[in-house]
Amino acid sequence: MNKAISGFSKLSKEEKIKWIANQYFSTPSEAIALLKNYWNSDEKIQKLHDEFIENTITNFYIPLGVAPNFLINGKYSTIPMAIEESSVVAAASKAAKFWSTRGGFKATVINTEKIGQVHFIYKGDVSKLNLFFAQHKSKFFSETESITTNMQKRGGGILDVILKDKTDLLPNYFQLHATFETKDSMGANFINSCLEQFSKTLKEEAHNYDLFSETEKEIEVVMSILSNYVPNCIVRAEVSCPIEELEEKHILNPKEFAEKFVQAVQIAEVEPYRAVTHNKGIMNGVDAVVLATGNDFRAVEAGIHAYASRNGKYSSLSHAKIENGIFTFWLEIPLALGTVGGLTSLHPLVKLSLEMLENPSAKELMQFVAVAGLAQNFAALRSLTTTGIQEGHMKMHLNNIINQFEATDEERVLIQKYFKKNTVSHSAVVTYIESLRK
Repeated sequence: MNKAISGFSKLSKEEKIKWIANQYFSTPSEAIALLKNYWNSDEKIQKLHDEFIENTITNFYIPLGVAPNFLINGKYSTIPMAIEESSVVAAASKAAKFWSTRGGFKATVINTEKIGQVHFIYKGDVSKLNLFFAQHKSKFFSETESITTNMQKRGGGILDVILKDKTDLLPNYFQLHATFETKDSMGANFINSCLEQFSKTLKEEAHNYDLFSETEKEIEVVMSILSNYVPNCIVRAEVSCPIEELEEKHILNPKEFAEKFVQAVQIAEVEPYRAVTHNKGIMNGVDAVVLATGNDFRAVEAGIHAYASRNGKYSSLSHAKIENGIFTFWLEIPLALGTVGGLTSLHPLVKLSLEMLENPSAKELMQFVAVAGLAQNFAALRSLTTTGIQEGHMKMHLNNIINQFEATDEERVLIQKYFKKNTVSHSAVVTYIESLRK
């Protein structure tokens, strides 16, 4: 294809599929059949999914699994996880079972403050701008009352608005930096609506402010938008037990294991190359629960990785220590989540996932997500410091390799039996399959 298409968004779903198939595939009929094979047979459900985004042509499946036996704050839960990567759900489940007999997970929400900003340019006397803001601050609250009334009834709303001078970073750059409590809603639309009203109030009041010169009255609002960096919306998850209680099949010397585990975490605290992979493992658990519960995992990822760099260097999100014979492993991460609004009230599987979690509040969901991240991290570090990561991961990955080569049921049984005693690698599996077929 060497030219643009005009009016693509106005085409019907069938027309879009036909155009794509004819433009990009050597066998258009096969491409069309594959896309339609992933449609839901229930037209109502399919229409619902079609309208989540634009230019929908089919559904892209990601498995929804569950990790049982999570003992969190004294109560057992089964956590839903939507993810395509082998071994993640199994690892979380193993970690959950391991800690269920050692006191379980403790989770605490430290704060739930969210942030939004109006970014603007002001050319003039800074002292006059400070005075203007002090005199008009109350108007930012009063003129958003129509937006905040319902949120205030639920115990949320605008917490504060402050003026920030950022001229050391860019000439004439200032912010209205606002903090919010959005209760069980993620709150993006609420926050952005408030911010856009702030910008209108700012411009109107500045234009009528007698102490400003004509130039100073012409405040330029560049943009009004929430921030996905929420360093004061924090949840903590932790596990701890006496060192001797760490003993199990793969941990014959618990003291040695605990010390090595702490060293592994310390390496991730000081070495960014390791920290990125270390934190990716945490996000395997975090993202899987965030996605299963209809929340924005891209926003969560961006905010958490910014938090990992808050001290000027990218570092581990989790920490470990040994004190007085007690092993403790914990993390603190920022999470802006919601359990009402958005997909939480539309997507049938999101509603199912939330019901599985007994319809949690946003704070409770923060705890589930943080615990899943910590469990995933513990499982990975336990493997890394004992048997190695590949043994367990490749055994879980074996099914993907078998499916790739479309093994028969008879071949599948033989392959799985063979690799119970032999090391799994892609080349080893291919070689064994070829030997079966000769």
